[in-house]
Amino acid sequence: MNIYIILVIAVVFAVMSAIAIAKKPESVYKGIPEEQNPMEGKKVVFIAFEEDELNADGVRGHLEVVGKSAGCRNFYDKVIKRIIDIILSFCGLIILSPLFLVLSFWIVIDDPGPVLFTQKRIGRDKQYFRLHKFRSMRVATPHDVPTHQLTNPEQWITRSGRFIRAHSFDELPQIWDIFIGNMSVIGPRPALWNQDLLTACRDEYDANDIKPGLTGWAQINGRDELEISVKAKLDGEYRKKESFFFDCRCFLGTVFSVVRGDGVVEGGTGRIKKDDL
Repeated sequence: MNIYIILVIAVVFAVMSAIAIAKKPESVYKGIPEEQNPMEGKKVVFIAFEEDELNADGVRGHLEVVGKSAGCRNFYDKVIKRIIDIILSFCGLIILSPLFLVLSFWIVIDDPGPVLFTQKRIGRDKQYFRLHKFRSMRVATPHDVPTHQLTNPEQWITRSGRFIRAHSFDELPQIWDIFIGNMSVIGPRPALWNQDLLTACRDEYDANDIKPGLTGWAQINGRDELEISVKAKLDGEYRKKESFFFDCRCFLGTVFSVVRGDGVVEGGTGRIKKDDL
């Protein structure tokens, strides 16, 4: 490779790393105590209570603390996986930059407003972080309501958004969330801050103790069609089997799932029970 190309890549990487370091604190709500997750680092259970507001999982109840999170991470998760995440996310941001530009123009032309959609999600140890997506719905869409809970969700999805969601392009900005260190390429999909039932179910399998991922084991085994309990069990299975080879299996499985469009269900969830898992 030409020495000048290597130098340019090194400079770009250094600049992007400096930006990531500068942006990291504001991406995890650390500077806003009142917005931090009171359940961060704690083990929780879900308590059904009909007087509570309906949460993002479509049930009424709340979380209660029952102890501290295990928080155990192996060498692969702490070191090797992070190095792989940095390399893959950097390459992804550079290679996909032309696609990012085209999609950004299309989104703005289709429905004037922000190109990116940010949302509070649950990261490792239940720490809140800002997740990024390409905006696929109209600006006036309710912010913290999952698509399947919207009344007639199709009315909110833009023309560009329909294409973007069908091909999972809306998730691409999360490559930056990986580079900055809030996510991994492979891991449980990050839950909404108010998905209490999913959060508690994942705690049963210690699946909240690792970084959420752009894709994962549950994603290639049903995605939007999975019931919450099944999704959490698959996330726990990934937590136990987390390794380089299992991550490769999930990555390749994702490629095939995206090509086939498996598991994308607009306006619905929980179609597959998979009780035998």
